[in-house]
Amino acid sequence: MKDIECLRGKLIVSCQALPHEPLYSSFIMGRMAQAAQEGGAAGIRANTPEDIREIRSRVGLPIIGIIKQCYEGSDVYITPTMSEVDRLMEVRPEIIAVDATNNPRPSGITLENFVTQIREKYPGQLLMADCSTVEEAIHADEIGFDFIGTTLVGYTRQSKGDDLSKDDFAILRKILKSVRHRVIAEGKIDTPQKARRVIEMGAFSVVVGSVITRPQFITRTFVEEIERENNL
Repeated sequence: MKDIECLRGKLIVSCQALPHEPLYSSFIMGRMAQAAQEGGAAGIRANTPEDIREIRSRVGLPIIGIIKQCYEGSDVYITPTMSEVDRLMEVRPEIIAVDATNNPRPSGITLENFVTQIREKYPGQLLMADCSTVEEAIHADEIGFDFIGTTLVGYTRQSKGDDLSKDDFAILRKILKSVRHRVIAEGKIDTPQKARRVIEMGAFSVVVGSVITRPQFITRTFVEEIERENNL
């Protein structure tokens, strides 16, 4: 296992592509992670054991591992059940991230019970809470997550309309003041200046994804800006 302290004050690059996206391929994600490492990234966030295995063959960086899996009747989709945790433990990412929102989980299990199950089966495994509100972050901190993430701010029903970077990262500021575990800033951090700012505020590290690793998203920002200018 890699030393997690090497992530302090550093950039983690999220290298993910979903089945409907043009770069969907473990081979491509491995090369994407290699490019991120060559650019100075200190860690990688990756989806699925297959991608993690390929990324491990290309880079020697700590990995935050997840599996995105949808279940009927639940909006929780980031490592939602023990089945996904078991699959991730086959490749042993340094950190496993799970949805830590207050949304109903598959099978009705509480987040606290889920964390207890993971701790009992895999003692010592580092866990990251992907949260969408300050209240969720505080709860995740209380039940013992090793890292508190702002990953889902603005993406859940209870956080719709919220923007992590709004008002100079006011949500992040509140979380940093309210929790004792390390905070990883993530979500719509789309400029180097914003990434630097969250570290200055006290975040342990910062995850950046789409603006680095999703060319269709990057292209769209250029196109929309050009079209906006043309419509003035």
